[in-house]
Amino acid sequence: MDTSMTLARPDTTVNAREAFGLDTDLVVPAFREADEHVPDIDADYRFNPDVTRALLAGFTRNRRVLVQGLHGTGKSTHIEQVAARLNWPCLRVNLDGHISRLDLVGRDAVVVREGQQVTEFQEGVVPWALQRPVALVLDEYDAGRPDVMFVLQRLLERDGKLTLTDQNRVLTPHPYFRMFATANTVGLGNLNGLYHGAQRLNHAQIDRWNIVAALNYLPADEEIAIVLARLPQLRSEAGRDLVSSMVAVADLTRQAFRVGDLSTLMSPRTVISWAENVEVFGNTALAFRLSFLNKCDEAERPLIAECFQRCFDQELDESGQLGTAA
Repeated sequence: MDTSMTLARPDTTVNAREAFGLDTDLVVPAFREADEHVPDIDADYRFNPDVTRALLAGFTRNRRVLVQGLHGTGKSTHIEQVAARLNWPCLRVNLDGHISRLDLVGRDAVVVREGQQVTEFQEGVVPWALQRPVALVLDEYDAGRPDVMFVLQRLLERDGKLTLTDQNRVLTPHPYFRMFATANTVGLGNLNGLYHGAQRLNHAQIDRWNIVAALNYLPADEEIAIVLARLPQLRSEAGRDLVSSMVAVADLTRQAFRVGDLSTLMSPRTVISWAENVEVFGNTALAFRLSFLNKCDEAERPLIAECFQRCFDQELDESGQLGTAA
């Protein structure tokens, strides 16, 4: 075991007002030096104030924080960027349907010691992180298999100890081990058809999360600023107008989704891809088709094309289909 890391403690503090732009005098424990597990800082990242407060409570008060929201809202990135500014080691685990209990807890493996093959226990990701000052992020928490998720049940309690039944050992968490998760739903399964593979989770486990923060799409001005930060070549009057129209299209798809007229929507991630593809193809309409329209149900494409036409005053083939259907 890496004793230098297991003995590590926060050795400085960060002012939340200065680091995250929050209207608070909160001081958060942090590390002076970053190690290989600390995410890189994205200087252009925009923090949601409420979610940031929730995450800082997790780091400061050892609260278990679940961040819920639609795809593309930046849930995992939000946690990583908070950790990056605290120099807090952060480890993301994607809980796809193939993750098993052995992956999380560990298993016996054959290794070579002094030229001899021996069997020894190899720690899984959870025991490894539990014994270190690490922020463990369980990505796509609602995609994990329900039977596997019970491995985490005890970790979500106040003392958070982990029993390794194969080893007859009980692990006590490092004082600065922190636990976070992201999810598209709150353990309710694939209710709207958007998230195939999302599981219904045991409510007793969901109830153990101390804080559930909701991260929604940003206001239009902030979303425009994010796209321009990712694509500095568009930082001109014409570029800003282009991005503003793109975000307006995205907002129309989100409104249509909320009222049930569309079964999909444009996320900020898709808007950024669209802007990047405009640079690649030199054509806004073609980039829109390749970035988003072709992903949508054919029956809904006329309505999406109408959203594009309203914002860009440019017809797509599907816009004519909508007029014909009407």
